[in-house]
Amino acid sequence: MKRTQDFMPTSPNADSLFRPFQLKSLTLRNRIVMAPMTRTFAPGGIPGQNIADYYRRRAEADVGLILSEGTVIDRPSSRNEAGIPFFHGDEALAGWKNVIDTVHAAGGRMGPQIWHTGATRGQSGWTPPVPVESPSGLNGPGDPNGVAMSEEDIADTVSAFASAASDARRLGFDVVELHGAHGYLIDQFFWAGSNARSDRYGGETLKQRSRFAAEVVAAVRTAIGPEMPLILRVSQWKQQDFKARLATTPDEMTDWLVPLKEAGVDIFHCSQRRFWEPEFPEIDGEQGLNFAGWAKKLTGAATISVGSVGLSGEFLAAFGGEKSSPVGLDGLVRRMEAEEFDLIAVGRAILGDPQWVTKIRTGDTEDLKNFDPASLAELV
Repeated sequence: MKRTQDFMPTSPNADSLFRPFQLKSLTLRNRIVMAPMTRTFAPGGIPGQNIADYYRRRAEADVGLILSEGTVIDRPSSRNEAGIPFFHGDEALAGWKNVIDTVHAAGGRMGPQIWHTGATRGQSGWTPPVPVESPSGLNGPGDPNGVAMSEEDIADTVSAFASAASDARRLGFDVVELHGAHGYLIDQFFWAGSNARSDRYGGETLKQRSRFAAEVVAAVRTAIGPEMPLILRVSQWKQQDFKARLATTPDEMTDWLVPLKEAGVDIFHCSQRRFWEPEFPEIDGEQGLNFAGWAKKLTGAATISVGSVGLSGEFLAAFGGEKSSPVGLDGLVRRMEAEEFDLIAVGRAILGDPQWVTKIRTGDTEDLKNFDPASLAELV
């Protein structure tokens, strides 16, 4: 039987969520992160004032750290939907400068999520103007799409990630996050189901297939300097296969994540479909550490947990039109008090209600909103 959260409309004392957090140059007023969520509201890849205002509303309402929607690097086919914003080019970067200045004026802290969608397909049917690129021209097992990257393509892509990160620092962002999860480009190198290469970027082991990610991380670290925190989002599951697991044991997870920390990652953003589920229940039981908990234990790095926080239904169901109602945060608070992980990212609850964090802080749980997938079609 699938384990669920505590379906209660109220929560225990949430003080553990509102302790300050400090790492290198980053100081946060609380432990709550706005999760990165694709919105596709950037015509021509340019973020407008509506996007700046969308993030400002969260900064004004106590969100500790805002992570932007995925923003793509300067590669010919780095996005799979037309409305995904660029993080390159003068006009797009001017738009992002307005976003971060607006967030800072509201007292917030923010980082862009830097992204390449690889061989994944968007939901709208839109396709890039040139063939998509990926490790082996595969979206997943038995699913060809686009072309395999040459070593020159890989080198240029590493450089493009570093350039975007350098621009983030120049514009005044507080952190940088790399998207290495959910079956997108970096994750397609990790996953044997999409990486069939026989050169140095492939291999039988997860550690071997992590070479591309390690090169990206190292290049980004050089670009942003030693003091700007670098976050890497990772996941076991893929949109191509919800049951996929990259690391089936703690030793495999160590081989995967420790070299990435050594390359320059400060924080692992560990994405689960349901944050309360144990990563290795065969070792520490049904109440055991989740993905972020194990990543922190094995690497010593700070971690962010995420996955269906504060709502009754998981986020994937939202794309099928399923509504969700608020649930209590008892389990989350217990894990935060135990310091299982350092930060918690909240997605749909904040997407649909800019005031969610303030309501949790003040105990105004009766006014928490249901999540309606219709809110995906607007910037609330």
